[in-house]
Amino acid sequence: MSRLRISIVEYLNTAPLVWGFTDGPLRGRYDLSFAVPSQCAEALRRGAADVGIIPAIEYQRMEGMVVLPGMAVAAKGEVRSILVVSRKPIELARRIALDRGSRSSVALVRLLCARHWGIQPEFADADPDPAAMLANADAALVIGDPALRVALKMEALMNKPVVSGEFCCGGDPSEQPVPGVETLFLYDVAHQWREMTGRPCVLALWVARRDAATSEVIADFVASKEYGLERIGEIAEGAALKLDLPARPLERYLRENIDFSLDDENQAGLELYFRLCAEEKLIPRAKPVEFAAAEARVSR
Repeated sequence: MSRLRISIVEYLNTAPLVWGFTDGPLRGRYDLSFAVPSQCAEALRRGAADVGIIPAIEYQRMEGMVVLPGMAVAAKGEVRSILVVSRKPIELARRIALDRGSRSSVALVRLLCARHWGIQPEFADADPDPAAMLANADAALVIGDPALRVALKMEALMNKPVVSGEFCCGGDPSEQPVPGVETLFLYDVAHQWREMTGRPCVLALWVARRDAATSEVIADFVASKEYGLERIGEIAEGAALKLDLPARPLERYLRENIDFSLDDENQAGLELYFRLCAEEKLIPRAKPVEFAAAEARVSR
């Protein structure tokens, strides 16, 4: 019998959810593949995967899928790895480059532009290179590990946590968060969403084909999450070597910025997100979330 196929986002913020599969007791039980968020969604959509951690909005664009309960990649405040970086205050931006590997964050930026920042910019898909993106746009959406790198570098320059809207200018070009950009305004997308709605931001979900989401599979995914959450320090140490970044800020990011639950507060934020996306015609409609084996819901 062939192994269940799992498509995983290759960013640090998913590592605790999959640590049991990659480095723990569930290693080898499933067929794992790694990609950017948009590609994980496409793998699930075309049947190349049975379960995927996908951008939350993509659940609304698929049929025959269920959400694994109790797990998500979410943020109750600032997330630090989904940023709009801008050469000018965002209210003055006329063209925004969007990371083509993103889906949920793209929708969030479109919602913020329409309902929070009060602008109607031109949008352009781009590869995730902040310098190249800002060479052709006023602002750029950067996600995942590249965004976290920008945030950590800016925090080091300013010697304090970066709050949305703060900026740095001048200095040694080799130390600038984005090469070639002397003045940079930073907007944490999850923080901006919280300011606009008062709700947490749910970025990604475990989504499965209905027939694949058995109680045994759900139990394994919960076990992988629990295994990873108990080893955040170990995960951060490994990521520090891979990303060439200091381990302590990465550990703080995983412990303080990312929330791996799908509790009632996060679910309320998710439902609001879907409703606003439908109102802005980003999805056809906001269908209710259908959980796999709802009676087995577990949250940490």
